[in-house]
Amino acid sequence: MFTSDIAIFLLGLIAALFGGYFGAAIGGNFAFALTGFMILVSWGIFAGTGSDIGFNYLAFGPVMGPHITFAAGCAGAAYAMKKGLIESGRDATSPLARLGRVDVLLVGAAFGAFGYLFNLGLGLLPWFGGHIDTVALTVFTSNVVARLIWGNSLMGAEKYNKGATSFFGKIAPNSTDFWLRYQEKPSQYLPLGFFAGGLAGGAGIMLGHFVPGGAAVAHTLPFAISAIIILFLILGAEMPVQHHITIIGALAAVKFMPVLAGAGFEWNADWTSGTWMIAIGAILIGSVFGMISAFLAEFQSQLFHQRGNTHIDPPAAAIWISTLLVLVLSGN
Repeated sequence: MFTSDIAIFLLGLIAALFGGYFGAAIGGNFAFALTGFMILVSWGIFAGTGSDIGFNYLAFGPVMGPHITFAAGCAGAAYAMKKGLIESGRDATSPLARLGRVDVLLVGAAFGAFGYLFNLGLGLLPWFGGHIDTVALTVFTSNVVARLIWGNSLMGAEKYNKGATSFFGKIAPNSTDFWLRYQEKPSQYLPLGFFAGGLAGGAGIMLGHFVPGGAAVAHTLPFAISAIIILFLILGAEMPVQHHITIIGALAAVKFMPVLAGAGFEWNADWTSGTWMIAIGAILIGSVFGMISAFLAEFQSQLFHQRGNTHIDPPAAAIWISTLLVLVLSGN
């Protein structure tokens, strides 16, 4: 006889198969934009009922979690490139249903199931599983697996800049290999990290204070807005990609706020003027970590994504490492 835990596990696994197929069918980036909308729905459920089922099952679960739908779209594109159906395996946007090939979409379904199982496994790891963003690391891992199966080498050394005298020079973007031309320089991504991180940090502080239990999920709302912005990028506007910044900026502000405030701090208590001043410090910490995450995304774009012929997501690669840094340094 199945226990309820086994039944819920199987329900999630089946949903992940369906979600992976769906994500490949509509395209990874389109699916990711829908994740943003699902987070907004989840916030409505949370604010109205106090339940986090929307976050756990819809937005970051088997229905529309990036490790299911977005990663499946990336894997399907890598497979389609290998089969000669599309030109670039780095195309994480185009809907793959247009190819009329069931095998491509079944690859998406398989990677949806992989994402579900791998994410669960990460969450069970002692200490490490509780100190990372398991969804982000699952996306990154799924992308790496797809690259190893259907793409070229992981770091594509054959595409390094010839004649460079340093490692960083070898992986620096050039006219043909780049991620986002308009935010690849430190003078571009560091200010973006500071201000977008601070914006998200301020939102996180307010949500944590005024929404009962909101501190636990405050970082997801800025992330949702950034995910929806990807939709405008798909439609042709050269939008800054910053979901790896906003989720970390908000997380850092919320996690460091109790550290700065000291013993006796309560999120939903009446704050003094001194507490509000401390909140400004927490927001600035969010800005700093936003810059760190911005750097990590661009660095890993140069190291993995643009050196290969399949998509390895720079924001996901940045988020899981930045989350680890925030949680460890804040003592969580």
